[in-house]
Amino acid sequence: MTDPREALLDNYLRDLKMPGLKRTYRSLAREAFEQSKHPLDFLSACLATEADSRREHRLQAHLRSARFPMVKTLDAFDFSAIPSLPKPKVLDLARGEFIRAKEDVVCLGGSGTGKTHIAIAIGLTAIAAGYRVRFIQAITLAQELLQAQQEYRLPKYLKAWQSVDLVIADELGYLGLGPGGPLLFQFCADRYERGSLLITSNLEFSRWGEVFGDATLTSALLDRLTHHSTVLVFDGESYRFRESQRRRI
Repeated sequence: MTDPREALLDNYLRDLKMPGLKRTYRSLAREAFEQSKHPLDFLSACLATEADSRREHRLQAHLRSARFPMVKTLDAFDFSAIPSLPKPKVLDLARGEFIRAKEDVVCLGGSGTGKTHIAIAIGLTAIAAGYRVRFIQAITLAQELLQAQQEYRLPKYLKAWQSVDLVIADELGYLGLGPGGPLLFQFCADRYERGSLLITSNLEFSRWGEVFGDATLTSALLDRLTHHSTVLVFDGESYRFRESQRRRI
């Protein structure tokens, strides 16, 4: 038979939106009774449980909203394969101070050298630190901006990104942006000193004009990006190529 006191507590905790404590207060109460804990110790344990539950719920919600295509960690990255990439600098970026300072990161290098891996890994550590992150392909972002403009909701679309602390725009340069180029420039310009960008690209800066299709826009964008930014160069052999060679051997 259900204890009426428990039923009452369940109702209170549901009304107060405290699901973590609702799941665990019975075991905490039993432990407190068996160990003759002070009421304040029991209360502290209850609040700690609910705080941990909310922290985990918030973390999972931020992970879902980030829309990472996969999970990649710094521990799983082979820094020895990319000698040009300074590991201490990457680890420093993973602390998230550049996000607090609203600075940018640009990862440049050939296909398969680990740019996306590092971008996702930095994004994951940023989420763990409490920042909001969103991962998106650069061409997809340009297309969404163009669609928003055509549907007369571009200001609303841009405003929706203001709550994101770090935007990871992946694979800039693999496809031309077409009419979305000026809009992507506007997006990046709107974030200048307001929020952080992490851009990965297979093209060196001198070739970004090929993607945006406008030398003036490209120059203005690079001026903003390089003002407060860290540039990471991934100069090495493709990871996927190395793996295929290993499998053949």
